[in-house]
Amino acid sequence: MSAHAVRLSILLLVVVVVGCASAPPLEVALRAPIPEPTLRFGVDTFAFANENRVKYRGKPDLYANWCFVMARAISQFHRFARFDPAGSPLTADEYTARVRQVTARPPWHAALPAAERTVIPGYGSLYELSRAQERAVKAGLTGRVLSWLHWTNWRVVYPMPGAQQEAVARETLAELQAGRPVQWLVTNLPIIDLNHTVVVYGYRADDPHGIDFTIYDPNDSASPGTIRFEVPTRQFWSTRLYDHEVGVIRAFRMYYSPLL
Repeated sequence: MSAHAVRLSILLLVVVVVGCASAPPLEVALRAPIPEPTLRFGVDTFAFANENRVKYRGKPDLYANWCFVMARAISQFHRFARFDPAGSPLTADEYTARVRQVTARPPWHAALPAAERTVIPGYGSLYELSRAQERAVKAGLTGRVLSWLHWTNWRVVYPMPGAQQEAVARETLAELQAGRPVQWLVTNLPIIDLNHTVVVYGYRADDPHGIDFTIYDPNDSASPGTIRFEVPTRQFWSTRLYDHEVGVIRAFRMYYSPLL
């Protein structure tokens, strides 16, 4: 590796490590009242799931490798869409166009006021829309290949220190307390069986030694999951992650700035 490449890698690593430095200390954040979840599972989530290409091999209408796009879209609908169940229904193509309009906005932008949001008429929630108009919604979700090639995905190869993982937990708490869901990239490399993304939308802190983050997993449209942060060891655990064993993982925030 050239000296320039080494310097660039060190710079990028520093960006990741200090990116959450503005969040309050963990003990301070945990003293704040636990807010209501930022999302409602089965209401603000998709009715269909991202399907595992190996598990569903041969399925004729396989919908695989869309997890990053689906998770990102959850935040985009949360910030930029408004559902109007009393509104006149649209055609399938029109619903596809509305989905593309919502997901074209950068997910790190501030939430729009109600009057400026993209209106989705005829349905009361994302779950209802994606259940009744599954083909149209899927057609509106784009950018799958670009999500695989996102330049920050390289972070999974680095053995991040506990301080950085604690920073992810701290900033996630701050975002949830501000009413914003958080997208995570999760991995257990060097074991090659988890390179995935989830949306954190709530948490519990009944145990002083850990925080249980409630997640939406694009692979599981039936029930929420849980990823635990162990305070003493400063590690994340896949407590309940769809089709994955309990174990230590690493988490990184995604799509919260133009760079990260």
